[in-house]
Amino acid sequence: MITVFLLQHSYEVNRVENSKIIGIYSSREIAESIIIKYKKIPGFRNYPNEFFIDGYELDEDNWEEGFVSSFVLDDKRITE
Repeated sequence: MITVFLLQHSYEVNRVENSKIIGIYSSREIAESIIIKYKKIPGFRNYPNEFFIDGYELDEDNWEEGFVSSFVLDDKRITE
């Protein structure tokens, strides 16, 4: 099995989630080195602890739980 590592930056402001996929890397070590670089970039450096690395096996299903919707209505988060 081959594992790749997805690097994301995700944070919430005023109950609005902001997420960016930065890249997919061949090792966790490479993804961690990219975080060091991005922590210096405006926007990313404002939220330096909001980087996430997830490993994924290639050619495997990675989402089997079904579909979930989430939205804000009258200042309340609704999840279906």
